[in-house]
Parts: sequence; C-alpha cells; structure tokens
Amino acid sequence: MAALGGDGLRLLSVSRPERPPESAALGGPGPGLCCWVSVFSCLSLACSYVGSLYVWKSELPRDHPAVIKRRFTSVLVVSSLSPLCVLLWRELTGIQPGTSLLTLMGFRLEGIFPAALLPLLLTMILFLGPLMQLSMDCPCDLADGLKVVLAPRSWARCLTDMRWLRNQVIAPLTEELVFRACMLPMLAPCMGLGPAVFTCPLFFGVAHFHHIIEQLRFRQSSVGSIFLSAAFQFSYTAVFGAYTAFLFIRTGHLIGPVLCHSFCNYMGFPAVCAALEHPQRRPLLAGYALGVGLFLLLLQPLTDPKLYGSLPLCVLLERAGDSEAPLCS
Repeated sequence: MAALGGDGLRLLSVSRPERPPESAALGGPGPGLCCWVSVFSCLSLACSYVGSLYVWKSELPRDHPAVIKRRFTSVLVVSSLSPLCVLLWRELTGIQPGTSLLTLMGFRLEGIFPAALLPLLLTMILFLGPLMQLSMDCPCDLADGLKVVLAPRSWARCLTDMRWLRNQVIAPLTEELVFRACMLPMLAPCMGLGPAVFTCPLFFGVAHFHHIIEQLRFRQSSVGSIFLSAAFQFSYTAVFGAYTAFLFIRTGHLIGPVLCHSFCNYMGFPAVCAALEHPQRRPLLAGYALGVGLFLLLLQPLTDPKLYGSLPLCVLLERAGDSEAPLCS
C-alpha cells in the first residue's frame, strides 16, 4: 500500500504563484481557519453519530432487539442529515468542488459495476486464509452451502434478525456515509488525499470507544481487559478505515467501501491463533500468506482510477491546480 504514503497536496496553500488557491480566489478564509473548520466539522459528525446511540435510556444490553431498533432510528436520522454538514462546510470555506454534492460523496452511476465488484473481490482475496478456515470447519459441502445462501427463506430470516441488519446493512451503510463520504471531501482540500486517508480513520476508531461504556456498565469483563480490547479495536478499525478511505478515493464510489465493510463485519477479525492450532495448519497458513501476497500485488491494478471514470475528489484538487495527487493516478 505504498501509494497510501504519498505526500498530501494542499488545496488552500499557494504552491503555484501564478494560480492562487480556489478558496482564496473566492474570498474564502485562510488555510489555517479552513483546516480548523474541516476538523471541527468531522469531529461534530463523529460525536453526533456516537451520541445518537445514547439518546435512548435503557437498562438493556446493546444486542437486545429493542435497543437495536431504537438505535436504528437515531443513527439513520443523523446519517441522513450528515450531508448538511458538508454543505455548511462548503459555505464556510468558500470551496466550490465543481460537481454535485451527491457525486462528491460517491453517489454516481459512472463506473458503478466495477466499483461494486472489484473492491469486494480484493477484500475477499485478502481474507483467503479465513475463508479457507471457514470452509474447512463448516460441516456442509459447497453445494449445500450455496443452497442455504441462495434460499429465500434464509434471506427472510436474516432480514428479521436485528443483529444481522445492524452488522451487515445499517452499520456499514451509515458509518461509510458519515466517516468516509462526508469526512473525506472536507479533509482532502485541507491536508491532501494521502494524509486524509490516515486522518479520517482516527475519527472512525475513536467513535468505537463508546463500546467501553457498554462493557463497563454490564461488567462483561475486567477493567484491564476492557481497555485492552478497546485499544485493539481502535487499532484495527483505524487500519480498516484507512483501507476503505483509500477505496473511496481511488474508485470515487461509496458502494465499494460499504460492501467491503459488510463483508468484514461478517468475517470478523481473522482467527490467526485458531489457524496456528488447526489440524490442517500448513495449507491454512499458506492460504493466509497467499491471500496477503495477492492482495498487495492486486491492490493498485484493481483500484486503478481508469476503471471507474473521473474521480470527484481528484477533480476537487485539480480545480486548485494540484493535478499530481499520487492517489489519482
């Protein structure tokens, strides 16, 4: 993922004297103030998203269907209103992206089919080892498994399962909308695409710290274990957030990150320790290594911007004369 480490290109700083920054030409605020507006807007979105989970007072645990239904309501309201934050940011900074707000947030038809399929395929390749492990431990064969997956009754059962809906539908959709589609357009003009890829996931990782409250409240483990688990969760959610931010920028679509998020929620964190103790340890570990190797090899080709048409965030930077962003080519 060497492309992720590229230097950020600054939209609001004067890098070419003959062409002033877009916001300066529009009479917008200076670079420092614009960055503060961007960071504060992202922080407000993160706090609003997490805060919406706790507007309902309940003594029930987070996995109770009644709690999940209430949180669906508040999270969907906040997520639906989140584009207004981007509109307000645009007015305060004076930045004109040169495209519609929905397009900037990844809602567009151009290149939608490769944007839906290729990032998901790339993520499944990364999880080659865990997928092999799942198939080895599953008592049914491939044909029986496909019958279960494709059966309408199975899908009907999933759609009535509140935990499944939360993990596979609502959480991926709303989190990617708020933490990628809304935050990246605000952060990229301030600090560049590269730094934005790593800054945006920090809000996403911190937002998951609210699980500490739930665990402490219901005494699900010792205090030390709870905080250790939270630190671990912050680490891998931040890494995952950087990956989906990278996908969002490189494809210009929201659908890819949402599908990858749903898939990763289903798979969970790879059970590496179980793989080390598995009866078929050698082929399984070979699958883990092969998956990581193929992922690194195919990361750039399968996210080549040429496959997805014009990229809205890259167009945003090009309007200010910054046409050499490494993630845009």
